[in-house]
Amino acid sequence: MSETNPEFKKELNLLNATSIVAGSMIGSGIFIVTAAMARDLGSSGWLLFTWLLTGLLTMSAALSYGELAGMMPNAGGQYVYIQKAYGKLISFLYGWTVFTVIQTGVIAAVAVAFANYTAIFIPQLDLTLADLGIFQISLKQIMAIISIVLLTYINTNGVQSGKKVQLFFTVAKLFALFALIVLGLYVGLQTDVLSSNFEHPWHAFKTIIKEDGTTEIINLSGLALVGAVGATIINSLFSSDAWNNVTFIAAEIKDPRKNIPRSLFLGTLIVTVIYLLANLAYLALLPIDGSPSGIDVMSKGMMFASDDRVGAAAANIILGNVGVFVMAGLIMISTFGCNSGIILAGGRLFYAMSKDGLFFKQASQLNKNNVPAKALWVQCLWACMLCLSGKYGDLLTYATFASLLFYILTIYGIFILRRTEPNMERPYKAFGYPFVPALYIVLTSIICAILLIYDTKNTGLGLLIVLIGIPVYYITQKKDK
Repeated sequence: MSETNPEFKKELNLLNATSIVAGSMIGSGIFIVTAAMARDLGSSGWLLFTWLLTGLLTMSAALSYGELAGMMPNAGGQYVYIQKAYGKLISFLYGWTVFTVIQTGVIAAVAVAFANYTAIFIPQLDLTLADLGIFQISLKQIMAIISIVLLTYINTNGVQSGKKVQLFFTVAKLFALFALIVLGLYVGLQTDVLSSNFEHPWHAFKTIIKEDGTTEIINLSGLALVGAVGATIINSLFSSDAWNNVTFIAAEIKDPRKNIPRSLFLGTLIVTVIYLLANLAYLALLPIDGSPSGIDVMSKGMMFASDDRVGAAAANIILGNVGVFVMAGLIMISTFGCNSGIILAGGRLFYAMSKDGLFFKQASQLNKNNVPAKALWVQCLWACMLCLSGKYGDLLTYATFASLLFYILTIYGIFILRRTEPNMERPYKAFGYPFVPALYIVLTSIICAILLIYDTKNTGLGLLIVLIGIPVYYITQKKDK
């Protein structure tokens, strides 16, 4: 019977679910984005405040999602919650955006990051195979595609295979990150770097590199400072994203009404603490200020770490030149494990959409291993195309803004469903309701407004991608009728 009518198997426990939350969040961002944030803020105090605010926003959203997960422990997660609160059109727009840029764009970018750091060990990967004018095809892109195909294949062999890979890589990168933090603080606290970085912790300034290579300093205060924090927080929010992926696989989690809310809280808490400690380690090892023409990691500082690789600069202080290779290996582990969880989860959302007639029909089929293999391969195909497009960096900017919009909508859905579905079973209720969910909505809306003002082009394109889904929805619905 199971062969002719396969169905999802509940094979993921609380540990597996938590590893998907934490593992999907930790990719390459924590090792890179702090450099850009340092240039935008110039202040150790405001830098840590922005990371703390990111963690609190992420955890408050995760705790709010716990109520929805307990109410609707179905495959598709956030897509299901949005449909229950707003109907098919809005849920389609979410699924459309997830497929076009959010999920697949992140998969492509993380895979390319994996290939970039693999090239440190295998320099031949830097070879360009073809220059087509609009974009180039390199061995690194081929490597990125191979990693996506491999992880997709592993996940089509059943959730048992996927969960083992995810747990292994999550544990490995958590251990490596803790080692970086402990060693970084141990080495850094024997110097005066940390105390120097905190001499004027709240003196904020933006550093701009001019065309002639010189720098311009703009002091920040009042509304300008609020704008700078609101604009640069997109970096830390991207690094903390993908925590909601665990909701997509609700149908395969044991006792999902309890374990999904718990995993959301534990996973986001673990990552928030790690990110704060990692940035404290950076501040203990490297001066926050620096020069783009610096000759070593100390003179470049956090602001101008080579290629923004502030993590590699920190490892260089701890281990010398070998630190570059150690950090490259750590990021390879981190990005590979990150993509494992994102690929595993994404196929379930597209499966749920297909069940509702909003995605390719065959994506609703489970294979003999009880997983939506065809949905996984469609996701794989589009992510691989984004790897070749060379536009994944832009897509991430669009995707993060779009993600924030749907997080706001989803959490507001709690208020809607409290009114329209008062009798639905709620084994877990949103923490601090209504104040915590409302505060998240207000603060994240302010961040979105700031982003629209300070980065109108990219955020506008992100909004455009969402809106393009409206005619696509009506065209597909008309065709079905």
